[in-house]
Amino acid sequence: MTEKQISRPAFLASRIKACGGWYGLWRMTKDALLRYCVHAGGYGVMLMIALMFFYLVAMVMPLFIGASITQVGRYPVPDSSAGKTWLLGMDEQNKLGVRFTDKGRVIFFETETGRIIKTESIPLPENVTITGITHEAGYPSLVVYGLSDGKALLVQPHYALTFEHDRRTIIPSIDFPFGKKPIKLDESGKALFRLAVASEEGQASLAAITASGRLVLTRLAAKSSSPGASGFELLRKEYTLPIGSIEHLLLDKAGRTVYLVEASGILNWLKVDPAFEVLSQGRQDLVGPGRKLISVTLLNGHLSLLAGDDAGSVNQWAWMLGALGQPVLQQLRTFEVFGQAVMSIESEQRRKGFIALDAAGLAALFYSTSERKLLEVRLSENKIRAMALAPRATALLSESEDGSLSLWRLINNHPEVSLKSLWQKIRYESYAKPDYVWQSSSSGSDFEPKYSLTPLVYGTLKAAFYALLFAVPLALAGAVYTAYFMAPAMRKIVKPGIEIMEALPTVILGFLAGLWLAPFIEAHLFGIILTFWVTPISVLLAAYSWQYMPSSWRHTLPDGWEAAFLMPLIMLVVWFCLSFGGPMEAVFFDAGIKDWLSQQWGIEYDQRNAMVVGIAMGFAVIPGIFSIAEDAIFNVPRHLTIGSLALGATRWQTMMRVVLLTASPGIFSAVIVGFGRAVGETMIVLMATGNTPMMDFNIFQGMRTLSATIAIEMPESEAGATHSRLLFLAALLLFLFTFAVNTLSEWIRQRLRKNYSAL
Repeated sequence: MTEKQISRPAFLASRIKACGGWYGLWRMTKDALLRYCVHAGGYGVMLMIALMFFYLVAMVMPLFIGASITQVGRYPVPDSSAGKTWLLGMDEQNKLGVRFTDKGRVIFFETETGRIIKTESIPLPENVTITGITHEAGYPSLVVYGLSDGKALLVQPHYALTFEHDRRTIIPSIDFPFGKKPIKLDESGKALFRLAVASEEGQASLAAITASGRLVLTRLAAKSSSPGASGFELLRKEYTLPIGSIEHLLLDKAGRTVYLVEASGILNWLKVDPAFEVLSQGRQDLVGPGRKLISVTLLNGHLSLLAGDDAGSVNQWAWMLGALGQPVLQQLRTFEVFGQAVMSIESEQRRKGFIALDAAGLAALFYSTSERKLLEVRLSENKIRAMALAPRATALLSESEDGSLSLWRLINNHPEVSLKSLWQKIRYESYAKPDYVWQSSSSGSDFEPKYSLTPLVYGTLKAAFYALLFAVPLALAGAVYTAYFMAPAMRKIVKPGIEIMEALPTVILGFLAGLWLAPFIEAHLFGIILTFWVTPISVLLAAYSWQYMPSSWRHTLPDGWEAAFLMPLIMLVVWFCLSFGGPMEAVFFDAGIKDWLSQQWGIEYDQRNAMVVGIAMGFAVIPGIFSIAEDAIFNVPRHLTIGSLALGATRWQTMMRVVLLTASPGIFSAVIVGFGRAVGETMIVLMATGNTPMMDFNIFQGMRTLSATIAIEMPESEAGATHSRLLFLAALLLFLFTFAVNTLSEWIRQRLRKNYSAL
């Protein structure tokens, strides 16, 4: 046997002996395994937190990625012999395009290849020519032809989906919702030169300017749910135009507002009732002095006008309520597009975006609410003759003067989001002034989403502030008294009793707060306010009066059991305030304190408000703050307190100058833990507030928090949509906020521990 083989058993034996035998070795092995498990658990927690963070970031990042556009097809204009293109369109799937020509031909073709699928002709009377063609502003589903005999013909492209052998096929056709016979608009038979059309709920409204300079308003109402099947009802009225040449004619979707734009850029608007009687009218310069109006259209929803001028700007004008309650057209914002004239503007059909095109073939995509310029692309080296956005704004068709037609694939998923729309005041349509608004959804596609996170963050901090305002004084004062002044026997009852409150589900607290506490506070508001003032004063007076009690009384109550004497007193004071608060309110406030606050101070009262949330959430936060702070105070080394008392300090002086300083790291941690709990609380604020995202610090008004918004709206949001990703952004904000607060608090706690560790 070698020396090495002989020494190994001896080495192992010596190690076993050094460990105290086999039992000691087994104990050290378990300690090492436990240490590695604890380390692995810690690293696992850190890994999970990092994965959560990166997942939230991955869900949020697409919100801030700009739009992109790619050309996927270019080919000669399909059937160029059919005439000049007056209008382009596409189906929902961007598979088929349609071209309306000045010769009354309608050509359906594949958007990627240009292959002609179908060609139809518009049925025109003999010796009648087409004088104009237009479609609904932002909704190019209904097309109207103006004819030389004063009549109009309404057509509608239709795309039928069929499935054969698991293959989808789109069959295009032309429908005539109000019949194939042209509708007479001008009784004198004069040609129609300017046209506008709008449709809504089975009816169509037409506006036309005739060769004789008259404005004709017409409404067609279908007699059945299938327009054209059983005819229609017609309402018609004419007006003489006292103004000059009209270059642009627009009509809102309800047919109640008519826009007549002169060549000089002056807008003349008429608001009419269902019988076409003029309710109001006015004039407005859309471009300002020194500029010329080139193009104009309506934004989706038809609450705003977009006017492009020869200097390369697009002005957005929107309807607002004036000082007298009358609708007023005001300039909302300006978009700087190019240095050249804006020749054409195409609005999206389902969002508040639009594409502006200049004379050199340069196009820019904008979103009005977020005021973002999403992309800029040159569609052609030549002038663009016609352009069309897909119904879902995922594709673009453009025809240039060189006779080529191009298909562009457009990726623009989240145009509504910008740093300004998230955090700054925005002037929304129909709003009198800029404001912070969170209103994420509505019933119609005309709705302008409002995605300001500011009121949600504000509501979160407001709820946490009032909860801590109620909880921190009670929890810390209770912790100080329980740990330092209370008798040990009583402490064994009080401390577990308060800590067990933390096991109470917050949904129960929210339920009680919403259904019982909120109505109770509303009915006894003055008594509740009186309770907050009278109770601490009564406790102070009772403590001051105790020293003047007879010695036999004072010595009867054991030291540290004073709270048992105060509890009946507090209950009596609360009962007195709630019972006599109503009569006192009637004496001091004739109409009641709520009306007095509203009349004298402008403070409105909502039943579910910040006071209710503060009290309910305070009960949820108190146990955590109390437990941590009480442990920190109770675990202050006894030699510090004994030494202070031995040097002549009173118990109160010892508490304030020794115990609290030594326990300050733990007390600070308790408050921060309570703050984090209040910020992330969901069920209480969900059930005990009106969930109204408002910027008001009033304690008698409600709020909406980030966590409540996530809980309410996440089940209804579409996966991957802007709304859904904004809710992930709200979750990321909560994550970052709590992480930053906890990190900062840990740093401060370590500094406090270092400063007072020498005591």
